[in-house]
Amino acid sequence: MRHKKKGRKLGRKVGNRRALLMNLALQIITHKRIKTTDSKAKELRMFIEPLITLAKKNDVHSRRMVIKKIPDKNIVKILFDDIAPNYIDRPGGYTRIVKLGYRDNDRAPVSIIEFVDMVDVSSSEEKDSSTS
Repeated sequence: MRHKKKGRKLGRKVGNRRALLMNLALQIITHKRIKTTDSKAKELRMFIEPLITLAKKNDVHSRRMVIKKIPDKNIVKILFDDIAPNYIDRPGGYTRIVKLGYRDNDRAPVSIIEFVDMVDVSSSEEKDSSTS
């Protein structure tokens, strides 16, 4: 029985799965938005949101807990200094998954995962010009 066993295996062993989630987390922190398959995006959401909650505390212990999961100190600095202050008043739900459809070559469902309230000026200008 599968009681109390959450998460997807993603067709990988434990070490490879951890490395995949760590690299996806590095990319979303760096670029604020990435395009990946639906199942990877859903797993990334469960990986990155507790890290943002820890980063909102902004103390030494939470920084060390985040460094356990993401060993790149420059990326952790970006998370603590740029991303976490935007979500101080938000109790959760820091990411959004937007489904795009299916990939052409293997028909895998693809989606974009991005941070909520991290609005680019260029994307908001494009929306304003398209509605006019």
